[in-house]
Amino acid sequence: MKSLLSRRGSLLDNAPSFLVRQRANHPVQFPAPELRAEDVPGDNDLPVTQPSTRVTPLRPAVVATQPPGKSLQAAQLAEVEWLSQQGSLTRFRTFESFGYSAGLLFYPRDLIYYAVLYHEDAIWRVLKAGDIDSAEPAFRHFVEQAMRLADAEMRRAHLEAQNEQFTRLIAESEAQIERVRVDLQRGSAHDQEVALKQQQVRKELAQLEGRRVAAQAQLTKMQRQLHQLNSTVNESVPHLPGAR
Repeated sequence: MKSLLSRRGSLLDNAPSFLVRQRANHPVQFPAPELRAEDVPGDNDLPVTQPSTRVTPLRPAVVATQPPGKSLQAAQLAEVEWLSQQGSLTRFRTFESFGYSAGLLFYPRDLIYYAVLYHEDAIWRVLKAGDIDSAEPAFRHFVEQAMRLADAEMRRAHLEAQNEQFTRLIAESEAQIERVRVDLQRGSAHDQEVALKQQQVRKELAQLEGRRVAAQAQLTKMQRQLHQLNSTVNESVPHLPGAR
């Protein structure tokens, strides 16, 4: 018996934790010491009875009994991790949004469905059921939860894109403002240059106009003197009769 118990303890230590489930209401009982007839007080004619012993057999896997009316229950994370490592699960459905994802997995050997919620590819929560009708709502529940959790990530990505766009537009606007400022400075410089040039031209025009007026007056005066001289010269010419 000690050898059997020692072997059972060794198997329990090496097997995955989720594969061995021992009922709390049926503990392992050990055989009582053998009683001899002379050790029993009282009437010697009474038969000596030996208590019965019962040992719970060790099985490699125990399928837990489902509570009445409830086919969906929580599952251990290590259970799904171990089955995934063994490649024993078939993936029926998958949803992923940013770092959150949900999956509907099937274990063909025991006909068990697992609804799994992941965070950064690590198993976060697990629900299991013995039929697809119970597993599907659990999977949809995890999908809704993943979408709700990813909303903040979506909002952050949108705001980051908006901020990058605003930064780019601000840089473009600053560059455009600088170009306009340069144009205004260049235009102002040209305006000043043109204004100075126009002032110089007007000054030169005034000078030329003054010289023209003076020259015109001098020419008129000289023409008048020439006319007077011509008149004087013509008066000294004798009046001769014409030839017959």
